[in-house]
Amino acid sequence: MNTTLATFEQDVIEASKLVPVLADFWAPWCGPCKTLGPLLEKLEQDYAGKWRLVKVNVDENPELAAHFQVRSIPHVLAFADGRPVDQFIGVLPESQLRAFLDRLVPNTAQTEHKRALAALQSGQRDVAIDHLQAALALEPGNDDARLDLIQALLDDERIDEARTEVERLSPKTKQGIDVRYNTLKTRLDALDAATELPPTDALEARIATNPGDLEARFDLASALIARRDYGGALAHLLEIVKRDRTFRDDIGRKTMLSVFDLAAHQPELVAEWRRKLSAALH
Repeated sequence: MNTTLATFEQDVIEASKLVPVLADFWAPWCGPCKTLGPLLEKLEQDYAGKWRLVKVNVDENPELAAHFQVRSIPHVLAFADGRPVDQFIGVLPESQLRAFLDRLVPNTAQTEHKRALAALQSGQRDVAIDHLQAALALEPGNDDARLDLIQALLDDERIDEARTEVERLSPKTKQGIDVRYNTLKTRLDALDAATELPPTDALEARIATNPGDLEARFDLASALIARRDYGGALAHLLEIVKRDRTFRDDIGRKTMLSVFDLAAHQPELVAEWRRKLSAALH
């Protein structure tokens, strides 16, 4: 594939977020380029989609050559995750090229994980779940992929499957150090609690009768978290913080922090309640 200044962002930068991309800076008059080019094309076929070759004609794209400080060709830049990560100049023997590529190409599990993240960004949750399950079949100890799978399953309301995946996380992750785990556990706990809680109107009536009923406030906050009504949940959690920091070992504040992560897609809401929490703590 040939690229230009106009298409470089899509052909190289964005594409490298899925698989590594080698940008081969060359020119028609360059003798060594005529040796390296076909060899790279052969290796691209041999690796069967594990990386992509993109060619940049420096005569036609001097701006790209200048931007990447290409002064001698052939010059090959390797991109991964949207940025340059390695390079070489001149013609390398095939054995050295394969060694270069093997350092660059992620394993199959990592590739599946990347494809899952791309699918999630485009709203293809079912596709993402399939890729995440494939990644974990290859690499069961990958807690990052498993946390992504748990979140996707929760978003898809596949609660029992998400709970099963939580049990498969490593003890280190479940010890409470991982912020993402704490956030997802808060959401899962709220969903579990919601199935056993009184109706929300009954909880609201209890609070109206006794505003200091912190158990009712926390139960109502849990029900609202399960519904993803994060603003409503935060209001009750903040009231718990204001009334009694010792209630259930400061559970109001701790749960607010997890809700901030759950509501990260609503930055204005999070900013507002962070300010309110900060004011309540001082």
